[in-house]
Parts: sequence; structure tokens; C-alpha cells
Amino acid sequence: MNDLHVGPASACDLTTVLDFWTTAAEGTSISDDPAGVEQLLARDPHALLLARRDGELVGTVIAGFDGWRCHLYRLAVHPAHRRQGIGSALLAAAEERFVALGGRRADAMVLNRNERAHGAWDAAGYHPEHHWTRWVKPLGG
Repeated sequence: MNDLHVGPASACDLTTVLDFWTTAAEGTSISDDPAGVEQLLARDPHALLLARRDGELVGTVIAGFDGWRCHLYRLAVHPAHRRQGIGSALLAAAEERFVALGGRRADAMVLNRNERAHGAWDAAGYHPEHHWTRWVKPLGG
């Protein structure tokens, strides 16, 4: 695993990341567009972490901290590179970032239907909180 490099994305990575998510991520988000990812990087340049092996993008995670809570989004590993510890390395980097920022607990957005991911999150020590329901409202037009 020493050939894996995990670090923050830069503006030149945005198109590659968006293309990667169409292959590696489950579902789409309202923010899966250049403007959404540009805004993320403008707000928090170190939130989008990328895993690269031999220069190739093989995984992503968004590790957002709002000063109150630590949020994980878009943990995705390319299908050809799964079960090689890449997701674990991304989560470890995200958790290190959170601890350095003073975070106390991380939460993750995981689709209920993405049962394949449930085992990975469970193995990493995460679990669903059944007493919460996420309420959402799209903003703007």
C-alpha cells in the first residue's frame, strides 16, 4: 500500500473527480457539477481528499468540517481497485484531518440501498443511527 498517495484535491482535479464519480460513486448529488465542487474547494481547500496510485485516481472522500460536526461524503473507490485498503486509507486520512481540526465525531452519508457499502462502513467502525432521519430541501431554482 506504500504506492498509494492520499492528499487534497486541487482545482485542476475537478473534471477528473466528476468523471470518476460517474464510474465509482453510487448515486448522484445535486452538487455533482463543476460549480458545486469549485465551491467546496473555495470554502475548504483540504476537504476533498483523493487517493492516487501511480498517478491514477483510485478513490475519493469529502471530509467536511463546519466547526461543529465532521461530515463524510463521496467515499468512492474505483471498482477495479476495491478491497485493497484504499477506502480505509481515505477514511484514516479524513479522521486524522478531523482530529487535527478539533472534531469529536464523524458522520457519513451512505445510501440505504448501497448495501455493498454498509459492510465497509461497519468494518471501519461506523454504524447507522436509526433514531435520526435526514431531512432535505433543494435550494434555489
